[in-house]
Amino acid sequence: MEVIPAVDLMKGKVVRLLRGNPKTVKSYDHLGDPVGIARKWEEQGASSLHIIDLDAALGMGENMDTINEIAHGVKVPLQVGGGIRSLERAKSLLEHGIGRIILGSLAYSEPQAVKELEEKFGQDRLIVALDHQDGTVVVNGWKASTGLNIDEALAGFLDLQIKAFLVTSTAVDGTLAGPDFKTLGRACTCCRARVIAAGGISSLNDLMVLKRIGVVGAVVGKALYEGRFTLKQALDVVGGDGDAAG
Repeated sequence: MEVIPAVDLMKGKVVRLLRGNPKTVKSYDHLGDPVGIARKWEEQGASSLHIIDLDAALGMGENMDTINEIAHGVKVPLQVGGGIRSLERAKSLLEHGIGRIILGSLAYSEPQAVKELEEKFGQDRLIVALDHQDGTVVVNGWKASTGLNIDEALAGFLDLQIKAFLVTSTAVDGTLAGPDFKTLGRACTCCRARVIAAGGISSLNDLMVLKRIGVVGAVVGKALYEGRFTLKQALDVVGGDGDAAG
């Protein structure tokens, strides 16, 4: 199982939100700038980094300059998400050195775009977000419901040859209250899906449980920034990094 440190960006700074609410923003400026923080995680053993453009996701701007600086400042691949709502933006990211992109709103509004990206760049470079509220998938910065449950969304995108899915419970994201193990475990029962867990991870025990239920990757943000455990401890507990999308 891969442990993937999160670098969430807002106004050029590394921040965390509580349940995706921009009014709850907490900055980690004191830890350094985004490139410095990304390098720190790389130096401590991260095999990839999870970069989310919160401004783009919330329709409040973008952080592409900062993302490009991170991409050029580290050697490990990046998986980038947040506000990728057009085929052109998705292609641009993949053509300019981003390892994997995370598709949310675009995947649900234009599934043909997912197919086109898969045919051009390969399934290993695409992750579909299954952000859910009480089991129903939400998009547009978690403000709109798709009307699909996790099982329905998984089935639809597996038919499009997508195999990697980022599953986030909006209820626990940023809370340090523990992951939604029930939903994650259910998603992992689909043998063709590679599930990456995000949201609520607070302890090394959480990581051990996630590995046991079968997720291939775990995105860890606030727990690392708040010092609940170190990245080295996390990597030691899961016994290696792996490859969440491959």
